[in-house]
Amino acid sequence: MEYDIHGYDRYILNFSGGKDSSATFLYLLDQGIPRDRVELWHQDIDGRERTFFDWEVTPDYCRRFAQAFGVKIYFQWKEGGFYREMMRENALTAPNCYELSDGTLGRSGGTRGKPGTRLRFPQAAADLRTRWCSSYLKIDVCSAAIVHQPRFQGIRTLVLSGERGEESPQRAKYAVWEPDRADLRNGRIPRYVDRHRPIRDWKESEVWAIIERYRVRAHPCYYMGWGRCSCKFCIFGNRNQFASAAHISPALTREIIGLEGQFGCTIKRSCDLGDLIASGTPYPHITDELKALATNYDYDRPIILPRDEPWLLPAGAYGENCGAM
Repeated sequence: MEYDIHGYDRYILNFSGGKDSSATFLYLLDQGIPRDRVELWHQDIDGRERTFFDWEVTPDYCRRFAQAFGVKIYFQWKEGGFYREMMRENALTAPNCYELSDGTLGRSGGTRGKPGTRLRFPQAAADLRTRWCSSYLKIDVCSAAIVHQPRFQGIRTLVLSGERGEESPQRAKYAVWEPDRADLRNGRIPRYVDRHRPIRDWKESEVWAIIERYRVRAHPCYYMGWGRCSCKFCIFGNRNQFASAAHISPALTREIIGLEGQFGCTIKRSCDLGDLIASGTPYPHITDELKALATNYDYDRPIILPRDEPWLLPAGAYGENCGAM
């Protein structure tokens, strides 16, 4: 198949607020893609009831990023988020929710299928059946939002994501171009959707270079020492990341440790979270100011740095990536 990045009517960027999705967006600008055709889509992993596993500031950071560059942003989530899916016991998975272009809320799923039980954290594995946080809380809700919106029928849509092969052997094998799982180009009412991973072969230095060139202030977690902007309590985190998360959010850490005991299944199969944290060291760049910013629901700093403010490489750059898959 032949692909042309300029041959689409709508561009959907799966946007986490991290460096790689930011670089993917900036790449689109470099390619001259009109901003009014671009939409940032953020899969809010914790939903709207409570923040449990992710950074409190991430949704508003993403919202402010979109505002700074003059593009639309839409949020998608599974009802009840991470916590409800994790606590599912002999019940159906929750419905998918997604913001629509007219300002209303779409909702689908959660009414059919076989009741199931989780009562355990997702596991750090390539298999999405056990690493269910990616499949149920990100991939599925994004696809559902495309499939259930008639505005994507009869047009060409390109879904972009920022996976890079440097992060893991699995990601190095991802296709740069392929039909997206939401594609239905041969249907009675066609829905033409392709997937593009334009920075799959980029090095981290290229990512930070384009972010510096556009003078973007990165997500607060990078300035505290994180090498990746995933969840605060990402299952792939190492001992130092979990020690850092425990230092920032001690009450949530105690709750998570308690749930490991309740489930009889740890996040890391080799040890429980309490022992892992005890063996680690919090990042030295965590300040009270950065901690307060990362755990606030409002992001109050300019996304694009003023010209009189120097752009500084975050402390977490070229740091611990911790096994992304």
